[in-house]
Amino acid sequence: MKLSKICTMKLSTAVTVGLAHRALAVNHQSQIDYNSAPPNLSTLSNASLFDTWRPRAHLLPPSGKLGDPCAHYTDPKTGLFHVGWLHNGISASTTDDLVTYKDLNPDGGPSIIAGGKNDPVAVFDGSVIPSGIDGMPTLIYTSVSYLPIHWSIPYTRGSETQSLAVSYDGGRNFTKLNQGPAIPAPPFAVNITAFRDPYAFQSPILDKSVNSTEGTWYITITGGVHDVGPCSFLYRQHDAGFQYWEYLGQWWNEPVNTTWGNGDWAGGWGFNFEVGNVFSLNSEGYSKDGEIFMTLGTEGSDQPIVPQVSSIHNMLWVSGNVTNDGSVTFKPTMAGVLDWGLSGYAAAGQLLPANSQASKKSGAPDRFISTVWLTGDLFELAKGFPTAQQNWTGALLLPRELNIRTIPNVVDNKLAREEFTSWRVSHEGAGQVDLETMGISLARETYSALTSGPSFVESGKTLSKAGSVPFNISPSSKFFAMTANISFPASARDSGIQAGFQVLSSGLEATTIYYQFSNESIIVDRSNTSAASKTTHGILSDNEAGRLRLFDVLENGKEKVETLELTVVVDNGILEVYANGRFALGTWARSWYANSTEIKFFHNGEGEATFGDVTLFEGLYDAWPQRK
Repeated sequence: MKLSKICTMKLSTAVTVGLAHRALAVNHQSQIDYNSAPPNLSTLSNASLFDTWRPRAHLLPPSGKLGDPCAHYTDPKTGLFHVGWLHNGISASTTDDLVTYKDLNPDGGPSIIAGGKNDPVAVFDGSVIPSGIDGMPTLIYTSVSYLPIHWSIPYTRGSETQSLAVSYDGGRNFTKLNQGPAIPAPPFAVNITAFRDPYAFQSPILDKSVNSTEGTWYITITGGVHDVGPCSFLYRQHDAGFQYWEYLGQWWNEPVNTTWGNGDWAGGWGFNFEVGNVFSLNSEGYSKDGEIFMTLGTEGSDQPIVPQVSSIHNMLWVSGNVTNDGSVTFKPTMAGVLDWGLSGYAAAGQLLPANSQASKKSGAPDRFISTVWLTGDLFELAKGFPTAQQNWTGALLLPRELNIRTIPNVVDNKLAREEFTSWRVSHEGAGQVDLETMGISLARETYSALTSGPSFVESGKTLSKAGSVPFNISPSSKFFAMTANISFPASARDSGIQAGFQVLSSGLEATTIYYQFSNESIIVDRSNTSAASKTTHGILSDNEAGRLRLFDVLENGKEKVETLELTVVVDNGILEVYANGRFALGTWARSWYANSTEIKFFHNGEGEATFGDVTLFEGLYDAWPQRK
C-alpha cells in the first residue's frame, strides 16, 4: 500500500513541527483520565493521545505517519544495519544490535524526498546496493510522476519509473543522479496495473540460469497486467556503472484472483503484487547458494473489482524453482503467510552478514532480516481514527529472522501429506516424516533483549472447565513479553476446545489469544480489547486469526499432538504472537483503562489443555534511547 501523497517539507521544518507536537502531547496527556470511560477520542485536542498506545521497543518515526519499510542494507564500511521506511520520502535509522536504533537525521528526517525531474509527485519504495556507483550505497527507487495509481483503474503511462540516487555520507542523504530514470518505462505494450518497488539482489542460481557473470545484480519490479494477473518483472544489470538494466521478462505471474491451492495456507494472489523481495535460504539463514524464496504483498484477494477499494491485503512468502526454457521462469513449490494480521503488510528485508556489527556481537551467521509494516489505520479504511489526536500512525513489527525450518518426527498421516500447503516432506522413514517450511522467528538479539528483564515463572496448570484463571503475578504495565507451552491430548482434534491466555485484562477489557482445533487457528479475540472502540469510530475490534497446524509427532516412541509453543509480546498498543518457529501475527490491542494489565489463563470448557513453561518478562527495552 502506497501513501496517497508524500509531504516534501524541508528537514528543518520537520524538526520544528515534530518537537512542537511532542510538547503538545506532554501538555495534554495528563488531562486524560484512564480510570474513567473514554469519550469520543476524535473530540480531544491534537497530540493528546501521543503516548496512549505508543510502543517502546518497536520502530517508528518520532511523529507522523509511517509507510512501507524499504531501503534496508548493511553498510560495508561501518557494519551498521540500516532500516528505512516511507516517511515524508524515505527515512532511515541504524542499529548495531537489532535492539536499539539511531535516527540518521534529526527528528527522523528523510534521506531522500520527492520533487526532482523524475519524481515530481512522490518517492515510493526502493532498495540499496551497498557498494554501487563509486563504491557507495546506491538506491534504486520508484520515482512517481502521476497519481492516483491503483490496480482497479486504468494505468497512466509514465506514472512509475525507477531512478538512482547515491549516498556519500553514510546514508544520511541520497543524492539523485542528474539524469533520467535507469528503468524509464514498463515493458512495451503491456497493460500493467502497477510497476514499482524495485528490489536489488544477487543470485548464483540466476547467474547459471541466464548465463550471467558471477556477482551480477538483478532487480524485480512488482505489479500486474490488467485482466491477466499479478506478476513480477525481472531485470539484469547490464553495465558496471548500474546505469542500464536488461529486461528478462515476467519471470513469475499468476492468473488473476487465484490462490495457492484452496487458499487456506497462503491466502490469494489477488490482482496485483507489491514489495517483492527475493533471497535464498538454508537451515541456518541466508545462503547465496540456498533455495530461492520471496516475500510479497498481494492486493485485492477474493475481492470483486471495485474502483479505489484496497481493503484486502495478504503478506505472503513463497519458495520455488528457477528454470529457463527460452525465458527465465520462477515456479512456486511452497507458499505461506509471513504475517497473518489484517494490518501487517509491505515486508522488507535484507541480508545481515556475519561480519555486520550486530552479527559479530551475537555470533550469528549470515541472515535474512525482515520487517513488516503494521499500518495504524488499516490502510486508511478505519474511518474516524483519531489521527490528529495521536499524532503518529503505524509502526514496524519487530525484526524477524527467516530460514528453512525442519519439523522432525512427524507421524506420516494425512495431516502431513496435504498438497498445496506451507510445508513439504523432506525425509520419510518407517511411519514418520520430516517436514520443511519457512522458519519465522524474532531476531535472536531482539528476543534476547525482550527476555532479559525482570521475570517470574507462573505455575503450570491443566484446565478443563470454562473460565479465566488469573496469574499469581501480573505485569505492572502494558510492556511485557511472555513465553509459554500448551499441550493437548489427541482427543482435542475432535473437540471444540479453545485454550490460551487473556492479556491486557481488567474487569472491563481483555484481549484473548487462543488456539482452536476446529479450524487449526490461533485467534486474537479483540471484541473486548478496547473500551475506546465503543465510543470512537476507527478503533477497530475485529478478531484476528491465522492458521497453524499442530501435527501428530513421535516423542520417545509415543504418538502425541505437537505442543503449541508461544511467544507473546505486548508493547503498549502493539501485540505480536509467534508460534512454533513458523507462525507470526501482529496487530493492535488498544486497551484504555490504566488497570488493564492482568494476564489470565483462558479455557472455554471443551476438552483439556495443559499449560507449562509460562514465563513473564516485564518492562521491555527502549529502542530509541537517544530520542527525547
